[in-house]
Amino acid sequence: MARKIRIEYAGAVYHVMARGNQARDIYADDQDRKLWLETLAEGCEKTGWRIHAWVMMRNHYHFLLQTPEANLVAGMKWFQGTYTQRYNSRHQVSGHLYQGRYKAVVVDGVQGNYFAVVSTYIHLNPARAGLIRIGQERLSHYPWSSYPAFVTALGPRPKWLVTARVLGNLGLSIQDYNGYEAYIEGRVLELGIKQGRTDLAEEWKAIRRGWYLGGEQFRERMLELAEAPLVKGQASSYSGEAKWEHGEAAAEHLLARGLSALKLSEAGLAQQPKGGLEKQLLAWWLSEHTTARRRWVSQRLCMGDESRVTQAIRLVKRGGHAELIGLREKLETAYRHRTTPEK
Repeated sequence: MARKIRIEYAGAVYHVMARGNQARDIYADDQDRKLWLETLAEGCEKTGWRIHAWVMMRNHYHFLLQTPEANLVAGMKWFQGTYTQRYNSRHQVSGHLYQGRYKAVVVDGVQGNYFAVVSTYIHLNPARAGLIRIGQERLSHYPWSSYPAFVTALGPRPKWLVTARVLGNLGLSIQDYNGYEAYIEGRVLELGIKQGRTDLAEEWKAIRRGWYLGGEQFRERMLELAEAPLVKGQASSYSGEAKWEHGEAAAEHLLARGLSALKLSEAGLAQQPKGGLEKQLLAWWLSEHTTARRRWVSQRLCMGDESRVTQAIRLVKRGGHAELIGLREKLETAYRHRTTPEK
């Protein structure tokens, strides 16, 4: 089954989320929640992870995680596998606890205010789920998140929980408990208003649906890092937006080279019929050497329905008349002599 690309590098920041199998609970009681926290603490000790925000819900969890070493995959394998074993042992059950693979959205930890954005999203989960009465109870009444540690100096704070980056993103000092509480409780009250919920949903769209969270330069860097598994003949093993966006960026570079090899301009390409020979050759070439989707190829080459791309691939693979063979050889020569890696 195709899986999403995991981008790993030293210092990477992720919003991680995992759900229970078939949306079932992953905590039966508070003892399980304590067991989950103990397991997370052990995992952080083993991996050096730093947690900047976390929350446990009924059937899922979130945390904002930084990996000083490039070890997201190894650490998550240990963490989720170990908690599953301990949960199953305690309840005398067997089988999967989590639903498929966890989601890990890579976050720009250098530019922007993404620590504040993601941590706010995480901390407000109990309010969104109706686990507190908005306007009557404070969010800190929900104990199973990192939020209480942000708003009080009472009790020991886990050494793996780091609050400074989140608070700093908001212009607050590490001991400004009242400032952070005022900020979060204000966002809670927004959830109690229809327009507030709409605005927050729009603000959080990239967190829920995207594969990265950051600006354009960060996106470009992440696409570069996503390249390694795709150029090793493993592209068919992966799915998701990171793969497709990487494929489209690579296809743009390759298209420019192909147009040059065919002595064709962008304007000349646009003027060709939808089933023009050069368009069919380029459609085959981009599909052969990148992971760009056929729909994207058909739109980029102005070919109309994506079925034309499928037909073009079949035509070029069959070979045929001398002109087609000659143009195909020009493209293949251009591909063999491309600059590697081309960015």
